[in-house]
Amino acid sequence: MVCPFDRAQAVEQRQRDQAIAAQLAKPRPIGPSRSECLDCDGEIHKARQALGGILRCVPCQSIFEKGGRR
Repeated sequence: MVCPFDRAQAVEQRQRDQAIAAQLAKPRPIGPSRSECLDCDGEIHKARQALGGILRCVPCQSIFEKGGRR
């Protein structure tokens, strides 16, 4: 007999793996990064700019990803 906790853990792990795979399948931004945020005109840190294709600072990107507006 399979323990219900083991079954729940397996389901959770499967869902986590699917969520990670979905995020990795999304296209990444390419091209040069902006030095100022597209939304708030604040500075984008050099380490973030080095990723390439960055348009927003971290706080504005978080709001953008959640579907919010500034």
